[in-house]
Amino acid sequence: MTEVHPPIWPRSGAPRRLCFISAPNDVARRTQDELVARYGQYAPPDADAVICLGGDGFMLETLHSMLGEPTPVYGINCGSVGFLMNPSVPDDLPAHLAHTQAATLHPLRMCSVDRAGVETKALALNDVFLFRQTRQAAKIEIEVDGRVRMPELICDGVLVATPAGSTAYNLSAHGPIVPLSANLLPLTPISAFRPRRWRGALLPSTARVTLTILESEKRPVAAVADFTEVRDVVRVEIAEDRTLHATLLFDADQSLSERILAEQFTV
Repeated sequence: MTEVHPPIWPRSGAPRRLCFISAPNDVARRTQDELVARYGQYAPPDADAVICLGGDGFMLETLHSMLGEPTPVYGINCGSVGFLMNPSVPDDLPAHLAHTQAATLHPLRMCSVDRAGVETKALALNDVFLFRQTRQAAKIEIEVDGRVRMPELICDGVLVATPAGSTAYNLSAHGPIVPLSANLLPLTPISAFRPRRWRGALLPSTARVTLTILESEKRPVAAVADFTEVRDVVRVEIAEDRTLHATLLFDADQSLSERILAEQFTV
């Protein structure tokens, strides 16, 4: 589940201790230098807010590093894709931050087992997806909360997305966009062959999904949780982890909820 909150600072106050971090590109580094010269620089544990300068990929890396930390993250787009970013540098950044909207993001936790019996755990703020490793289509059994819902899905792969991640790979795979307040997780097939008409499911955010690879030696499958990839998996369990969160800040008129709603009317 993703929670949306009003501004996290009182109207009478504004965050003054800022930490600026930048992606490894010229625009982001130059912007960081300018902002540090104007506002100073604090280490993340001492900062009121972390200012992330880059694109969506760098923002995901930053949010992963801030999971479980109370400090919110405000993104300024200095990259090629900026769905999770704010568009420009405000004139008075501390005063501007005082009026932002906060979204609390909870990650998915993946636990996979490969053919050698090695267990790998990883977190994903966007999605966890499985994908065939060779020319052979994957065969996957889908279990939800201990009940087999699909004995065999023949496909290129399958994914489970967070609401915040539902506009990313999930949307490209023709999955539904999920509002932040919906408490739902999209389960979406990737190029399903059989059953051909199956378009996926919307699961409650409390669901535990278990994906079992059938004929795993003949039809090897990889599992990916944001930045972590595991090859030759035989079983993958996915569930939302409510014990961890990251807080993302957006301009008041461009909240993440509004962006997700607007994306549904994009043609």
